[in-house]
Amino acid sequence: MKKILTLVFVSVLGGIITLSAYKLLIENEQTITLQEQQAKKEQSFFVPANYSANTSNLSAAEVPNFIEAAENSIHAVVHVKNTALVSNAPTLQDLLYGRRQPSQRQQIGTGSGVIISPDGYIITNNHVIAGSNSISITLNDNRVYEAELIGTDENTDIALLKIDASEELPSLGFGDSDSAKVGEWVLAVGNPFNLTSTVTAGIISAKARDLSGRNSQSFIQTDAAVNPGNSGGALVNAKGELVGINTAISSQTGSYIGYSFAVPSNIARKVVEDIMEFGDVQEGVLGVTGGALTSKSADAFGVETTQGFFVKDVEENSGAKKAGIKSGDIIKKLDNVEISKFSDLSGYLKTKRPNDKVNVEILREDETKTLPVTLSKSDIMSVDFIDMELRNLPSKLKKEYDIKNGVIVRDNKNAFLYSRLGIRPGYIITGINDIPINTLEDISDFVAKYGDNAQDNIFKLEYMNTNLEKKEVVFK
Repeated sequence: MKKILTLVFVSVLGGIITLSAYKLLIENEQTITLQEQQAKKEQSFFVPANYSANTSNLSAAEVPNFIEAAENSIHAVVHVKNTALVSNAPTLQDLLYGRRQPSQRQQIGTGSGVIISPDGYIITNNHVIAGSNSISITLNDNRVYEAELIGTDENTDIALLKIDASEELPSLGFGDSDSAKVGEWVLAVGNPFNLTSTVTAGIISAKARDLSGRNSQSFIQTDAAVNPGNSGGALVNAKGELVGINTAISSQTGSYIGYSFAVPSNIARKVVEDIMEFGDVQEGVLGVTGGALTSKSADAFGVETTQGFFVKDVEENSGAKKAGIKSGDIIKKLDNVEISKFSDLSGYLKTKRPNDKVNVEILREDETKTLPVTLSKSDIMSVDFIDMELRNLPSKLKKEYDIKNGVIVRDNKNAFLYSRLGIRPGYIITGINDIPINTLEDISDFVAKYGDNAQDNIFKLEYMNTNLEKKEVVFK
């Protein structure tokens, strides 16, 4: 029994000694080690936060600030409401009671507009007010005015309105859209979904965008959020200058998904100035035909460069012809604007008028030349279509005789159309297959679609004779 008690006592004593040694020597060393490691971790964690070298570019003073630009813009952007009368489909009651005129109802459309002068001139999109019987404008302070439609241009989708106010109105000044840069901050200001005075921010994603496939557009592309109702609103830079009129979105849903487009301010300004001074848009043309260069077209044209506009033909009596531009030249610049695609060229020319002078930089046989060109009127341009020479209608003729659309026949060697329909020089082609013909671009679209079989694919032709009598013929 004594041996057992002695063994237990020795075991307990040994355990106490071992535990005491552990507490005194081992644990203390580990505690010191852990504290050193924790101190190292804390030191490592706080190093970046205390870093103050000159390479840091994210100071608060350099963060983009759009407050002033937004405050100046929202008071100059208005809510546009157009009211149109549309006919309802005939009902059974209309048929039973012999009503010849179907009932009509009001249809209301909304969009945005920008006051561009203190005396009440407002710029918006043509599609915002198209077909309207009345137009009302609501300012940012909720005042409402009836607007007068001064003029429109369908090609650029620009319309000019006017309201009469008893005092000067807040307005936005035009900026230079040609000097706007890809990557530059911009604000979209408008009334999406009837939410007035909405401001969104983004950057310029690209310039000279064409959505039509006809090289007839030259939009500024941004990633600022734009939705239905923004049309006609302002695209402004960080200085609060108007650099575009928001016009379109690219979306399968009808709402914003990251791409929005604006008419450049230089084009919009020129259009409204033409409307105020001349009543319609004055188009200046170089007088060349051809196409933008790509790898494929460069091989076809036999040139090495893949950027620029290849001149295939030069119109007789045009400014380009008189300046010495030749077939085979490659246009690289217009003034200081680089030309890498057709929309660059067409977009810049839309800011010019007949008789304006443009410095054209061309590449000819590996030599660069700059030729001053005086722009011509658009009615000098012509296309060959089913053995007819067609030209755009002169603006003076359209205005004098109130002709809405059409292209004029300058020469006809088509024996069938001449002998059967009497179409001769002076006749005006106004429609093909129920498609209105407004300019030579519409003719070019038809040719692009059907090629050499264009005449075989015409089943209806609308035209006006020299007495301006409207005619149409259906081919069976």
